[in-house]
Amino acid sequence: MADTYAMRVLAFDPGYERLGAAVLENHAGEKRGPRGGSEVLLHSECIRTSPKLKFGERLKELGAAAEALIKKWEPECIALEEVFFEKNAKTAMQIAEVRGALMYIAASRGLAVHHYTPGEVKIAVTGYGASTKAAIALMVPKLLALPARARLDDELDAIAVGITCLASLR
Repeated sequence: MADTYAMRVLAFDPGYERLGAAVLENHAGEKRGPRGGSEVLLHSECIRTSPKLKFGERLKELGAAAEALIKKWEPECIALEEVFFEKNAKTAMQIAEVRGALMYIAASRGLAVHHYTPGEVKIAVTGYGASTKAAIALMVPKLLALPARARLDDELDAIAVGITCLASLR
């Protein structure tokens, strides 16, 4: 069968110290994943910025990294996890500003942006809306073939957001 894809998504777990990013495809009519799914991980990473930088400089670095990913991978859409709860109001506002920058970048390139709450991501990946980060980390490799290497939670969360997006657009 031809190796065609129906959708490519660039997914983010927004943060200003660590931005999780993942590129996934949904291959039409193919069962390619370890559990027979059609989702394929093409790329994932955790983009880090230095706490020594001013917030604006960090935002610029994150924006440049997002633009480079869009240019390289040419996604059809962007998926973002929503900020649901953060104990520190300043941190929550800065994460929201990162989300705003990512939405601007997507809109300036004509890309649709899909938003998912942490609960929606947990349900899509584990089947349970109150799952822990550990449960997400256990399930992601069961849903996708992942190259063996260490990954931070932010990267795994971005992969989970991408899985959620592809499932919701199917």
